[in-house]
Amino acid sequence: MGISSNKIGQILLEHTSLTPEQLEEVLEIQRQKGLRLGEILISKNYLTPEELAKALAIQMGYPYLDQIPFAEVAPNLIKDIPINYAKQHLVLPISRTDDYIVVVVADPLNPNPIDDLRLIFKKEIKVMVSSPINLQESINRVYERSSTDLIEGLEESSGDDLSYDLNEPVDLLDAGDDEAPIIRLVNSLMFRAVKEKASDIHVEPYEKEVVVRFRIYGILYDVFKTAKKFHASIASRIKVMGDLDIAEKRLPQDGRIKIKIAGKDVDIRLSSVPTSFGERLVMRILDKTSILMELPELGFSGKVLDNINTLINKKHGIFLVTGPTGSGKSTTLYACLTKIRSVERNIITVEDPVEYQLQGVGQIQVNPKIDLTFATGLRAILRQDPDIIMVGEIRDTETAEMAIDAALTGHVVLSTLHTNDAPGAITRLVDMGIEPFLVSSSILGVVGQRLVRKLCTYCREPYVPNDVEIAELGISKSMLSKYTLYRAVGCEKCSNTGYTGRTVISELMVVTDPIRALILSGADAGMIKKQALQEGMTTVRQNAITKVLQGITSIEELYRATQTE
Repeated sequence: MGISSNKIGQILLEHTSLTPEQLEEVLEIQRQKGLRLGEILISKNYLTPEELAKALAIQMGYPYLDQIPFAEVAPNLIKDIPINYAKQHLVLPISRTDDYIVVVVADPLNPNPIDDLRLIFKKEIKVMVSSPINLQESINRVYERSSTDLIEGLEESSGDDLSYDLNEPVDLLDAGDDEAPIIRLVNSLMFRAVKEKASDIHVEPYEKEVVVRFRIYGILYDVFKTAKKFHASIASRIKVMGDLDIAEKRLPQDGRIKIKIAGKDVDIRLSSVPTSFGERLVMRILDKTSILMELPELGFSGKVLDNINTLINKKHGIFLVTGPTGSGKSTTLYACLTKIRSVERNIITVEDPVEYQLQGVGQIQVNPKIDLTFATGLRAILRQDPDIIMVGEIRDTETAEMAIDAALTGHVVLSTLHTNDAPGAITRLVDMGIEPFLVSSSILGVVGQRLVRKLCTYCREPYVPNDVEIAELGISKSMLSKYTLYRAVGCEKCSNTGYTGRTVISELMVVTDPIRALILSGADAGMIKKQALQEGMTTVRQNAITKVLQGITSIEELYRATQTE
């Protein structure tokens, strides 16, 4: 930390309301737990964040600002600094000279953001200090003002500016300065979303503003805010791109947008729904050139991986992947198909939508408008002499019955179900009206999975967990010496989130003879799970704990992904 507790303690006693007794108590806690002095002082309510910031400024010899002149900050000064970074590190550049940049921070003891800004601006940094509340408010105001620069001239743009050739994917990098401001704005948002590996773009109208958010590795981040008056132009441009009716604002609509970014084809699924403040738009980004990952890359390993490989190579039966929305079920199925596809096998899929193009696989896209559903697609597939069938999702009894029929007549069927864990898939099928004897004789195995973010290996930092965390991991303090636990920090490589990429945490329930007997007797999911655990099934939570102990993910991700366990 580069700071003496004695010196800062003296400054705190002189310049704040802290008493010598309180300081002694806090120093003792610091010696025992190794926490930062400031954290303890604020958590005990002995000091306000403002008082602490002022004392640190005195200690480090930096000027302290009671008011940040945010109205004078030039928009181009922050264009290379994402708002998430500024908010996370509480750092804001406020002025520039030929020789240096003046930057306001809340924590002058943290050198990382100052070093980052030195690299970004390639100039010396002059540091000033202000309170966290002041900085948060100023960051919001500065970024809000700079975002309106993107949409200057929107009032003058006419309906002609929205034209779009639906037959040809638009190349976002081709949009020049002569394009209408609204086109530049929407293109820049889509380009940024793909660049930052977002899976969804949300355009959300509220009473006085429009907020754009990106979902990156499962977490939503605010990326852009603007005045409500621009909502109609933004929504109309996006709806034109998705071939939706721009005059119809009262009904939900669905469409597709094709774009190109640096030669990459990107498909976007568009959904529009009316809300009390206007149309809410969500775009799901499907990068068609994404590299298909194999099962080990997704995060499957050891016994689970061996068992999956055995099950998908059987001659007939159903292999199910379950989990909540956005848990990577489709990606796991594609990885299974990649593993088993060969010239000798006829593989046909029915999907909604076709997310990846697979060489040598016949892929059918569901289209409810012409009554091409999972069930009708599956019925047609069975007349195409398939060896392996993939059904995107078992949503209804008809699809479930046909999948089981296909499995019992000598086909391997891969599909997904929305249930919270692997044993729950069995009872879900029975609840759909499938006879237990059909379920028990057709299901080979069920994977239950979730996704957790992987720690960025460039900036993760080792730390010693507290007693609550150790209890959560289910290990003893003596065992802790065998492992190194890490927590997220944030750096340039991971867009200051502390995480990069995701990995699967999973459980695999193989349907054995004892489990078949339980299904036939009408046992509930709890009894089936108990039997699977006795046979050695590792739960999703146990798998997540293993990945925390291996340093792949953090305890925070364990909580987030398995809090229902």
